[in-house]
Amino acid sequence: VQLQAFGGGLVQAGGSLRLSCAASGITFSRYIMDWYRQAPGKQRELVASITSGGNPNYADSVKGRFTISRDNARDTVYLQMNSLKPDDTAVYYCHGYLSGSYWGQGTLVTVSS
Repeated sequence: VQLQAFGGGLVQAGGSLRLSCAASGITFSRYIMDWYRQAPGKQRELVASITSGGNPNYADSVKGRFTISRDNARDTVYLQMNSLKPDDTAVYYCHGYLSGSYWGQGTLVTVSS
């Protein structure tokens, strides 16, 4: 099983980034997929999740700014991040679970003020 996240980078406050996470080795369409993030010195927190049926949920801190989506034909989950703030700076991890729990390797997002 592999979850490969990419798309992070350095962006100015107010800018946008789109993260992608490609899965292999699982029946992706059946899995609940999440994005978590971990900022320096802080605990990992759930940012957004999407059910197998495509229903999203968001942390209050990103509602209205971030959009999670999935393409089951491509075994990929996305996180579109708009109106980025310096507080969004973190390593972002994708995660999938159903019968097992799997983590991607993380991708760094840095938002400069």
